[in-house]
Amino acid sequence: MKRVSAPFTDNVVQELRAGDEVLISGVIYAARDAAHKRMVDLLTRGEPMPFDIKGQVIYYAGPTPTRPGEIIGSAGPTTSYRMDPYAPLLIQHGLKGMIGKGQRTEPVVEAMKKFKAVYFAAVGGAGALIARAVRSNKIVAYEELGPEAVRMLEVVDFPVIVAQDCYGGDLFVEGVKKYSRPSP
Repeated sequence: MKRVSAPFTDNVVQELRAGDEVLISGVIYAARDAAHKRMVDLLTRGEPMPFDIKGQVIYYAGPTPTRPGEIIGSAGPTTSYRMDPYAPLLIQHGLKGMIGKGQRTEPVVEAMKKFKAVYFAAVGGAGALIARAVRSNKIVAYEELGPEAVRMLEVVDFPVIVAQDCYGGDLFVEGVKKYSRPSP
């Protein structure tokens, strides 16, 4: 199990390989498709982002409502490919990590290799368990989007697996090969 602190440097990203089990501590941001579209629109117009994207990790999640006395509601990952139209530009501008579920498209993988970024898989269906790693939760942009608002999360030992690394390593491909049996 590797432990890393967010935000990330290139060195942190380069030490991670597909299949590594990782615990992330530090600040990450939660955002989904609607917020991604708005952030990319800002970058396209040359306007500032609601937070400095350099070195950051974005968790593709839209937490459920927070119960009284809790920090955050259930915070499971959402399907990552919905962010794929936006991810390459964010990576180009300094995004270093993404957390979600499912595979990424080729343009995202190429951007990850070119600009040194990493994609982590979080376990779908484990939103309540994942929420236990969140120590603080603050909306930093697009509050009107409700669960899709951009949130700054302080996390401790947030559990993920490196799904795709900056070298092109792909757990989705390598895992299938590892457990596939040759045809008789």
